Amino acid sequence: MRVGIPKEIKVHEYRVGATPALVHVLVAHGHEVFVQTKAGTAIGHSDEDYVNAGATIVATAAEAYSADLVVKVKEPQASEVQYLREEQILFCYLHLAAEADLTKGLIESGCVAIAYETVTDNRGRLPLLVPMSEIAGRVSIQVGATALQMNNGGKGVLLGGVPGVQSGHVVVLGGGMAGTEAARMAAGLGARVTVLENNHIRLRELDVDFGDKFSTCFSNEHALERLLPTADLLIGAVLVAGKKAPRLVTRKMISTMTPGSVIVDIAIDQGGCCETSRPTTHDDPTYIEEGVIHYCVTNMPGTCSFTATQALTNVTGHYVVALADHGYRKALQTDIGLLQGLNVCLGRVTNGPVAEDLGHAYTPPEEALDLA
Repeated sequence: MRVGIPKEIKVHEYRVGATPALVHVLVAHGHEVFVQTKAGTAIGHSDEDYVNAGATIVATAAEAYSADLVVKVKEPQASEVQYLREEQILFCYLHLAAEADLTKGLIESGCVAIAYETVTDNRGRLPLLVPMSEIAGRVSIQVGATALQMNNGGKGVLLGGVPGVQSGHVVVLGGGMAGTEAARMAAGLGARVTVLENNHIRLRELDVDFGDKFSTCFSNEHALERLLPTADLLIGAVLVAGKKAPRLVTRKMISTMTPGSVIVDIAIDQGGCCETSRPTTHDDPTYIEEGVIHYCVTNMPGTCSFTATQALTNVTGHYVVALADHGYRKALQTDIGLLQGLNVCLGRVTNGPVAEDLGHAYTPPEEALDLA
């Protein structure tokens, strides 16, 4: 199969869909790999590295997208959708519930779009979302702590405090992977941390795993109203797989936070969990609403692109090889977890939450494959 690896063009996105190591595996399996020039240069993977792994370097995105299987990191940008075609396999993060125009473009192209973020394993977990959630959670504390600095417009609170001065208070909304890693990092800095979660089982797991390193609280409106006035940094880490993030934090709640406090909304890829959240880029990452600094960058792990690329391709690699070896029909039919990643197939929306949120007709993925 012909496999294309385009250069990412989202603002300050330096991750790449395949490392030279993954290219080497694909070539060893008899596939042709076409890597757009400079796709990995920023993170130390030169064109020569890819050539040595067996790839062919191509000059343009159009050439990379001419392949049968396109592997990338972020969703195709508006200028890239034109390259997609019928029965072409697209494998990347999509987050379609917050991307009505992109969904329309994928439908019209007739491509087979498989989203990293809805692929499941045999326990129903999201293995291709985990490494990026880990990174986003940890990065959220780095960027939040920086935004709190007074020279950046913040209230001047040091999260870890110093002897004789109380440490900062970090409130983490959501106890999943991103929220847990945010809490771990914040506690490691010496901050006071409260994690809100509405799953009793997860609350018990957090208590067992972390003990008194941070506090837990059952998540509801009353708890948010009580905690937000005391929060120096709020981390929004709510996830409902495939769906838009629920808007749990209202403008009124945010108005009770002290001026110069910070919100980092990790859920912004899925629309954000705060009423005042709107997508930003690494070029202009923050804005102020109700006196509170908002950081809502939609590709947060892109700040640590070398680490993120290695972590991502570690978990996507065997799926890429399976799609290349067997084609999408057989690969999807033999791996029920990969089938859960099928979001759009030959003009049909095959992910229920996406169809519901965007008002499209839903076609079960098995049915879409039968019709293919």
